Amino acid sequence: MKHYEVEILDAKTREKLCFLDKVEPHATIAEIKNLFTKTHPQWYPARQSLRLDPKGKSLKDEDVLQKLPVGTTATLYFRDLGAQISWVTVFLTEYAGPLFIYLLFYFRVPFIYGHKYDFTSSRHTVVHLACICHSFHYIKRLLETLFVHRFSHGTMPLRNIFKNCTYYWGFAAWMAYYINHPLYTPPTYGAQQICQLGNFSIHMALRDLRPAGSKTRKIPYPTKNPFTWLFLLVSCPNYTYEVGSWIGFAIMTQCLPVALFSLVGFTQMTIWAKGKHRSYLKEFRDYPPLRMPIIPFLL
Repeated sequence: MKHYEVEILDAKTREKLCFLDKVEPHATIAEIKNLFTKTHPQWYPARQSLRLDPKGKSLKDEDVLQKLPVGTTATLYFRDLGAQISWVTVFLTEYAGPLFIYLLFYFRVPFIYGHKYDFTSSRHTVVHLACICHSFHYIKRLLETLFVHRFSHGTMPLRNIFKNCTYYWGFAAWMAYYINHPLYTPPTYGAQQICQLGNFSIHMALRDLRPAGSKTRKIPYPTKNPFTWLFLLVSCPNYTYEVGSWIGFAIMTQCLPVALFSLVGFTQMTIWAKGKHRSYLKEFRDYPPLRMPIIPFLL
């Protein structure tokens, strides 16, 4: 059996970083990363991006060496992705924060609203209902992170945890301050609209598409669960439900910070949805043509 020689160069400087001799033809990129780490332990596998061209796309961990368009002497280019952190850790941190922060304001712990309001309770039903909805939302997210989500990538850049926590924690404190304020005036109109069950149903449907331990991608289709029928119209109904739930929360509380959080969240989720929609169209030729990224028939 003919073995391969793998030369790994720095994508920026073209400096030779590593030369691997007698690499098995069926070796995967993940295995090559592990071999590279032995000579450069500061670059653990999750931190590595290997590509065929210095400015090309990163190769997937499951790509097999002999199936790549290379000769028996392969040249790969390395880029350092920076310090990495697991998706699970980021999700647990960014979701646990808002849950804890909101409850601090709800229970009016000392030094927030003044001494005379310490540990007092609001007389408005909507304040207690808002706390239940907010807490349920983030408890659901924490449980989904632990038991539902299956991530195609194990890690993300460490810097993301600071950006994400600033967003989630900051908005949680801002909206909680006003909703739980002793002078808060409840809305005279508005109805509670909860989309959490739909959001959870979509996450379960997406989970079932990917077997445990695999990175398989399939076209998501509606199941017997009616909450998944939104897949007929949009590519990312989990984002549609998420936006719907926050709009409902904004209507229920009539609070400006909640409305702004909903707007910023909708903007970001639209960007994500468009990206996933383009990815589906590119990967699957038989992708349903009527689907939109996030809002049926519009967007």
